Amino acid sequence: MLLNKKISIFTFLKQIKFDIIAILIYAIVVGIADQYGFLSKIEIPIAVSAIIGTALSLLLAFRTAQAYERWWEARIIWGAIVNDSRTLIRQVKQFVPKKDADVVKEFAYRQIVWCYALGETLRKLSYSKKVYDYVKEHKIPKNNVPNSIMNQHGAALSKLDIGDFKQVQIDSTLSRLCDAMGKCERIKNTVFPKSYSLLVHFLIYVFATLLPFGLKDEYVLVEIFLTALIPIIFIAIERTAIILQDPFENVTTDIPMTTLATTIEINIKELIGDDDLPFQEKPKTFYIM
Repeated sequence: MLLNKKISIFTFLKQIKFDIIAILIYAIVVGIADQYGFLSKIEIPIAVSAIIGTALSLLLAFRTAQAYERWWEARIIWGAIVNDSRTLIRQVKQFVPKKDADVVKEFAYRQIVWCYALGETLRKLSYSKKVYDYVKEHKIPKNNVPNSIMNQHGAALSKLDIGDFKQVQIDSTLSRLCDAMGKCERIKNTVFPKSYSLLVHFLIYVFATLLPFGLKDEYVLVEIFLTALIPIIFIAIERTAIILQDPFENVTTDIPMTTLATTIEINIKELIGDDDLPFQEKPKTFYIM
């Protein structure tokens, strides 16, 4: 997730470098040809470019809004995971008799691993040592590790002799965690319609193609500058939306699942009196993961 820090412009420009190169080459070639060459007689009313630019602006506005909505929904889900993880261990700690303190620790460590496993699964990364060791020790099926760990929570809950009412309360918390996991999987597995992306990208290049023939020809440098600048702005907006629309892709704009999982681990271990807390480094860059 991006932080409120200065971001290097070159980091973003690398995302659209090929589009920038293509548009710059086109702007220079067409600008010179339109000024001194065989294209000088071609004129297209600027109103045509204006109509396409207006339609393109509306499409990009919708695209950006939908992309941010997906990202924000993912952030809300992980905020709920943080809260429900704390609630789960607090409930278990309160409801389970003190003589069964080991049961509380089992729930706590299982929930910690679940948070890391969910983030790493969504990003399709190899499991960290903490998750790998737990999976190996407890012989957890690797098809869907977070779901298997949640099933262990349920099995352990069914064995607790704490009364039906208290079991229902804990089960309600587990259900919310399971619901959050399903929502993350839905966002991860639902791609933004490719046809919409192709339409927007196509219109940007149509706009860039027609634009120089509607501009005045007195100053070639001004024509080249405008022919390149306006389409590049549209490309930049489109790329911003593309980056935001997938919040679990292990890029700088991701939801900070690893950082949140570390926060959950610290909070849970403090709840159970475990002093072996992970060290959470302060961010050294403009983003956290």
